[in-house]
Amino acid sequence: MEFTLIVLLVIALALFFDFTNGFHDTANAMATPIATGALKPKTAVILAAVLNLIGAFLSTEVAKTISGGLIREGADGGVLISPEMVFAGLIGAIVWNLVTWLYGLPSSSSHALFGGLIGAAVVGAGFSSIDGGVFLSKILLPALAAPLTAGIVAFSATRVAYAITRRHDGRKDGRGRFRYAQIASSSLIALAHGTNDAQKTMGVITLTLVAAGMQAPGTGPHFWVIASCALAIALGTYSGGWRIIRTLGAGLTDVKPAQGFAAETSTAATILASSHLGFALSTTQVASGSVIGSGLGRKGSTVRWRTVGRIASGWLFTLPAAGLVGAVAALIARLGTWGIIVDAVLGLAVILFIFWRSRRNKVDAGNAIAVPDVAESGYAVRMGKGRVKKVATKTGTVPPLTPVAQSAVRSDKAKREAEKARREAERAQREAEKAARKAAKKAAAKAAAKQAAAKQREGDKR
Repeated sequence: MEFTLIVLLVIALALFFDFTNGFHDTANAMATPIATGALKPKTAVILAAVLNLIGAFLSTEVAKTISGGLIREGADGGVLISPEMVFAGLIGAIVWNLVTWLYGLPSSSSHALFGGLIGAAVVGAGFSSIDGGVFLSKILLPALAAPLTAGIVAFSATRVAYAITRRHDGRKDGRGRFRYAQIASSSLIALAHGTNDAQKTMGVITLTLVAAGMQAPGTGPHFWVIASCALAIALGTYSGGWRIIRTLGAGLTDVKPAQGFAAETSTAATILASSHLGFALSTTQVASGSVIGSGLGRKGSTVRWRTVGRIASGWLFTLPAAGLVGAVAALIARLGTWGIIVDAVLGLAVILFIFWRSRRNKVDAGNAIAVPDVAESGYAVRMGKGRVKKVATKTGTVPPLTPVAQSAVRSDKAKREAEKARREAERAQREAEKAARKAAKKAAAKAAAKQAAAKQREGDKR
């Protein structure tokens, strides 16, 4: 197998996309356990990275959907797309991935990839190069059904969890113990994410090898492709997608341990079932649907529909936006070698600008989820001794929050202030009742003394 320069460039870019997929989608598994205090932030991303690595070796059905289904075969048996077009499609996917990451939107890395590839394939070989049946049955319909299904399951599971733990005798319900179960459920999501999402990059690399005539059509990915994709997504996951963790962990709804466990279990079940069937769905959409469903299922919980609307808009525009960028990159790539160079330079410039822009409003493990937002039940897993410390920068101030996080913090602050006011009112009422009882007792004693004195005087007269 002799690699050409363009094939090597595509493989490198595909692995970089896999890396961005990892840190873009870390929140799918670890946002809720971090928000409830089930896991410390750094512990969570390490666990997710390891399980993503393992999960990538479990299946290749989704990879086959991309490498041998989405793009049609030509008359000679090869796919109707060249490595240059795959390169352009990856640029579209990466650019959209980083833009949504910058704004903390949990959009679909999967649909960004599909959009970029479709846009490039249409420019390179026309609309006939896309298998509409595969696109509809294994990409578009799962995109609509999966988050709805996960949300319904999470809603039902949350209702059941709160119903079976409800106490009527005034004692503690013990729901904080669900945070221990969250460690298992979030781990299952990380495993499922590696099983589903790492395969998409495997499919892209395999598609490139088939297009370059270096691999027979209809065959699955080589072991070195599986291993390299598994490592890339694991490293991306370890780097942590803290902006999106903030949105899913505190921006959609206030997540409690029982609620988080229900959401994570629903997410994992949906992803694993879809991976088995070869559906290349978005783990981000599934996780978001589960969090919203669990928020609706917990009595007294509030879903921030404005944030939901922003996320839904991101979902809606992902395929066409990534497709448009991929198509423009494909038009430039058709110029030949110089076109590829121009694509690479422009893509690198956009990537560097986005990372530079992100430094102006840095979000990391320290401030992704504010300390007051974490459930009072505390951390189930601790790496060190002592209580959780307040987050501060070198200047002694908390880094500026995104608009989503600011809204969440204001809402939580208002709730805490209302609860504090309620407790103070109850305390004032108890003190007033105590003072009234004391005054009544004093008045009764005074009346009794007067009555006794009157009887004494009457006796003396006799």
